[in-house]
Amino acid sequence: MALHQRIQFGFGGRMTPMVRQLLIINGVVFFLQLITHAFGDQAPLERWFALQPIQAVYGFRVWQFITYAFLHGGFFHLFFNMFALWMFGPEVERVMGAKPFIKYYIITAVAAGALQVLSHWNSPIIVLGASGAIYAVLTAFALFFPNREIFLLLFFILPIRIKAKYLVMIFVGFSLLSGMQLHLFASSDGIAHMAHLGGALAGFFYLRSGWLIGTLAREHRVRQWQRRQRVEQQKHQEMVDIREKVDSILDRINQVGYDNISKEDKLFLKKASEYLSKE
Repeated sequence: MALHQRIQFGFGGRMTPMVRQLLIINGVVFFLQLITHAFGDQAPLERWFALQPIQAVYGFRVWQFITYAFLHGGFFHLFFNMFALWMFGPEVERVMGAKPFIKYYIITAVAAGALQVLSHWNSPIIVLGASGAIYAVLTAFALFFPNREIFLLLFFILPIRIKAKYLVMIFVGFSLLSGMQLHLFASSDGIAHMAHLGGALAGFFYLRSGWLIGTLAREHRVRQWQRRQRVEQQKHQEMVDIREKVDSILDRINQVGYDNISKEDKLFLKKASEYLSKE
């Protein structure tokens, strides 16, 4: 796959199984949210499954670190997250494979929620949305296709073209600066910037450590193969030496008879016979 190709848009062939399932699941959950809003200002789904730091930590609602990523705060929140997943997710899934991709998606979603909780330990404000995992998908795309050109409409008006690696750097830098600023001034803009940052960082280190582990695993397999080769060579040479000595003793037996060879040679023939029969 050429790294200089421009990203393409469109349905059909570019959709992949896990991305399709994630789109469907998020859509169905959002529909359920709309239905349950009739139960009050905060619907049961958000109350139990959105990530509320103070409840997740002190109330041991650990499932919220996963479930929050399938809830959204409104149609446009859902739309932009799923649009980004539809744009970038299939390419990443093709590189990683379906099962590794969904594993990566879930792990980075949990990590994103964890960083948000760490930075807002006692906050009662709920966090919801797939943005942390989406940032991880963007990070994976930038690592796999760093020079892929992406077309955007800046402020929905000005068309610009930017490489994937620079786009992700801008997103991550914005989340980092925004998160630090809001944390220092104890304010909020309603966006979980630290979750965005957590997803991107988790994705980066997950993939980098995966490559390192893969490299170490390959080196380990090579070393094991080399050891087996050395053992096989030593074993082969040992058998060659035994057979040569056996042949030498048999030649002497043909010349002087079995009774006239030494006790050491008789003992060696016995042990060599037992050893060769096992082989």
